[in-house]
Amino acid sequence: YTRGTVTAFSPFDARADAEALRKAMKGMGTDEETILKILISRNNAQRQEIASAFKTLFGRDLVDDLKSELTGKFETLMVSLMRPAYIFDAHALKHAIKGAGTNEKVLTEILASRTPEEIRKIKQVYLQEYEANLEDKITGETSGHFQRMLVVLLQANRDPDGGVDEGLVEQDAQVLFRAGELKWGTDEEKFITILGTRSISHLRRVFDKYMTISGFQIEETIDRETSGDLEKLLLAVVKSIRSVPGYLAETLYYSMKGAGTDDATLIRVMVSRSEIDLLDIRKEFRKNFAKSLYQMIQKDTSGDYRKALLFLCGGDDD
Repeated sequence: YTRGTVTAFSPFDARADAEALRKAMKGMGTDEETILKILISRNNAQRQEIASAFKTLFGRDLVDDLKSELTGKFETLMVSLMRPAYIFDAHALKHAIKGAGTNEKVLTEILASRTPEEIRKIKQVYLQEYEANLEDKITGETSGHFQRMLVVLLQANRDPDGGVDEGLVEQDAQVLFRAGELKWGTDEEKFITILGTRSISHLRRVFDKYMTISGFQIEETIDRETSGDLEKLLLAVVKSIRSVPGYLAETLYYSMKGAGTDDATLIRVMVSRSEIDLLDIRKEFRKNFAKSLYQMIQKDTSGDYRKALLFLCGGDDD
């Protein structure tokens, strides 16, 4: 079951694709169009097979060739498409905590929107690829309540969805109300525990109940009662609980809204969700922002990079 824009291509011939890619990059000039058409219309598993056929036939590394033949954002996008799914997220996290300054935005987006199962997989791949413990790396570069919330999410122990106990819903909503609106200062720990560990269907009911009790959306309270990185993370968690496609549609919108484009975010979301829920993200985008994702990409990008993103987007939603 997938709501992605990219699915397995059929009939698939890894060797023929490898040959076409080699031809597109050989000699003078590069045929970008062929490269993007092949790589975007194959799914990730097929791209790995193409890379393996490429090495077998030509003794060359496909990713290295892409890096040397392409440039700029288009190159980043094509190379990103070549990374296996969990390695993609692990790689993004590694670069978010590398060197001077931590990219909290990346930590927030990935850890707030991935399922517990996905997070377990990312941790495993991180250890294999980088011989380091993801949690240790993250705790080394973050602090305070922001760090604690990330650690809770990294445990990937959210309660599984089951029957919802209305008594517990009422109780959690009251606890959050007392920890935020009713308290001088905020008891962040209560927000962290409840938002980080309860099941999705339970929390959706808690948010409704919270509104009834307080007269506020939980997002409004978080906005008023917390600040900085913690606020952004709690909001991302709440939005992802309400709807992951909704949260990622908003993330895409803000990557392109206003002056300049946050291409790293645009590429990260488009690539990482292309086989999961990009169709749902498109739907949410159209519903919430009075224009389609396709139209916004068209207006905000150019050249082969634009061509590739539009192809990855998979269509317009009028």
